[in-house]
Amino acid sequence: MRAPDPREAGAAAGAAVRTLVRRIRIRQGLARVRTGFWPIVQASLAAGAAYLLAQVVLGHDQPFFAAVAAWVCLGFSFERELRRVAEVAVGVAVGVGIGEVIVGLIGTGWWQLTVVLLVSALLARFIDRGPLLVTQAGVQAIVVVGLPAAVANEGAFGRWTDAAVGGLVALAVTLLLPSDPLRRLRSLAYEATTELAETLETVGRGLRQRDMDDLGAALVRGRASEAVLADWRDTARRAEEIARVGVNRAQRGDIHVLAGQAVLVDRAMRSVRLLARRAPTVVGPDGTWPELGLLADEVERFAGGARLLASAVGGGASVEEARAVLVDVAAAADPHAVGGGDLRVASLVVLLRSPVVDALEASGLDPRAAREHLPEL
Repeated sequence: MRAPDPREAGAAAGAAVRTLVRRIRIRQGLARVRTGFWPIVQASLAAGAAYLLAQVVLGHDQPFFAAVAAWVCLGFSFERELRRVAEVAVGVAVGVGIGEVIVGLIGTGWWQLTVVLLVSALLARFIDRGPLLVTQAGVQAIVVVGLPAAVANEGAFGRWTDAAVGGLVALAVTLLLPSDPLRRLRSLAYEATTELAETLETVGRGLRQRDMDDLGAALVRGRASEAVLADWRDTARRAEEIARVGVNRAQRGDIHVLAGQAVLVDRAMRSVRLLARRAPTVVGPDGTWPELGLLADEVERFAGGARLLASAVGGGASVEEARAVLVDVAAAADPHAVGGGDLRVASLVVLLRSPVVDALEASGLDPRAAREHLPEL
C-alpha cells in the first residue's frame, strides 16, 4: 500500500479550508441579500417613481438627476433617519443648482469644475454642519459639470428641479415608511451569535473526535465571522446615534442592549478562536491525545447555550433559557475536574472560562455576577 504523500494531504487540507471559507462567505452574502432586499426594492421604486414624476409633471424627457437624487438619499439599508435623508437631499439640490448656475455662466472645464466644487461645498457647509450635505453637494456639482450634455434640453435649472423632485420623493418614502433599526440589528445579532455557536460546535467535534482538521476549520470559521461581527457592531453604533435624535427614541433601550451584546459576542468569539488555536497543543510529542471527553461535553453545552442566546437576541425574546444553560456551563468550568489532572487539558478549560463569562454578560448578567458562577481556581 502506497504511503500517503504529504503534498497531496496538504493540497486536500487547503482545498477543504477554501471550500469552508467559500461556504461561509456565500451564507453571509445571502444573509446580506435578505436584510437588504426590501430597502433596495424601496429605493429602486422611489428612483423610478421620481423619474416618472419628473417626466409627467415637469415634462422632462430624461430626468436623470431625479432618479439619482432619490437613490442616493435612500441608499440600500433601513438606516434612514429623517435628518440624514434631508441632508443628502439638500446637498444634492445645492450641488446641482450651483453647477447649473456656474456652467451657464462660465462653461465647463477643469477650472470651472474646481470653482463649482469649491462654491457648492462652502455653501453646503454654511447651510448645515452635516458632512453628508457637503459631500453630496460636491459630488453632484462634479456630475453636473462633468456631464453637461445630460438633460441639456430641459432649460435653465432643469437638472436642479429634477434633483428636487428626487429628494422630495425620498423624503416622502422616509416619512411614510419609517425604518425599524431593531429589525436589522436583530438579524445581525442572530447571524453573529449563530457563528459563535457553530464555531464552538466545530471545536467540540474536533476535541471529541481528536480531529486536527476540525480544529483548524473552527479557527477558519471564527476568523471568517469577523465581517458579520463588525457589521453588527457598526450598525448598532449608528442605530444608537440615530435613536438619540430620531423618531425611534422609544427603541433606544433595546438598541443599547444590542450594541452591548455585539461587543460581548465579538469578545467571546476572539477567545474561542484562541481556544481553537491552542487546542492542538494538547497532543503529545509522540502523537498521543489526552482524554478530552469532559472538555468536549463542556464546549458542546456552551455551543447549545450560544444557539439559545442567538434565538433570543435575534427574536427579541427572553434570554432566561439561554442564561440557565450558560450558568451550568460556567459552574462546570473547573480545570481540576474537567482536566482530569492533565495540565494541558486544564489550560484549555481556563481558556474556555473567559468566553463563557462574556456570553453570560450578553445574556444580561453584570460582570461580577457572571464571574461568580465560575468555580474558584
